[in-house]
Amino acid sequence: MVVAAALPLVAEYGAAVTTSQIARAAGIGEATIFRAFKDKDEVLDACVAEAVGTDHVLRELATISLDEPLDVRLTEAAEALRAHMERMGTVVGALHASGHLRPGRGGPDGREGHDGREGHDGREGRDGRDGRDGQEGRDGRGGRGEGRDGQHGAGPPPDARAQSFLALRDGVVELIEPDRDACRLSPEKVATAFLGLLFTRLHTPAPGAEAPLSPEELIAVLLHGSLKHPGSDR
Repeated sequence: MVVAAALPLVAEYGAAVTTSQIARAAGIGEATIFRAFKDKDEVLDACVAEAVGTDHVLRELATISLDEPLDVRLTEAAEALRAHMERMGTVVGALHASGHLRPGRGGPDGREGHDGREGHDGREGRDGRDGRDGQEGRDGRGGRGEGRDGQHGAGPPPDARAQSFLALRDGVVELIEPDRDACRLSPEKVATAFLGLLFTRLHTPAPGAEAPLSPEELIAVLLHGSLKHPGSDR
């Protein structure tokens, strides 16, 4: 509840968001936040973990009907993944711009300069909270478990990024699997190519560059190539 309410505020205000704003958005008292989180830094770290984690987008991929044609399935997957990447970029970018994700910055202990944290240090409730130690069920994809070493970074460590990519690839493979026999390549290779094209499309184009492929164009190139069919203008 707290993280879900905080995410849009973090995207808008970065580290300048206050716990009172988050509490109002969540419809709870401010003190309730500090029963689950030591301080605002922990709330922000949890927002980063949620933004870079893949659980939400994997659930969206799982809702795509396998009864739809393959191109429709992949177009819906492209839209879900685009929204996921944009949310991740917005949240991480806002926190980086406001100084929360400076490389080499210290971990949760002894951090300074966050307003509204006085009196909340040492609050109970940190140990054993669901989803905080190792993020059960996330397979390390949230960037909260191994590899952080108490440091703020702009995303999950390399091993977690690899796990995230594999999880996304497997989610797309499930969408392609019903058409395995119609594909010249394995669903795993098609899914890897799909993600490669999609992630390249999401990069900010250079000034003056052509607009990136639309989802429909991307899927058409993936499934049918870029050459015209003989006797056709398409």
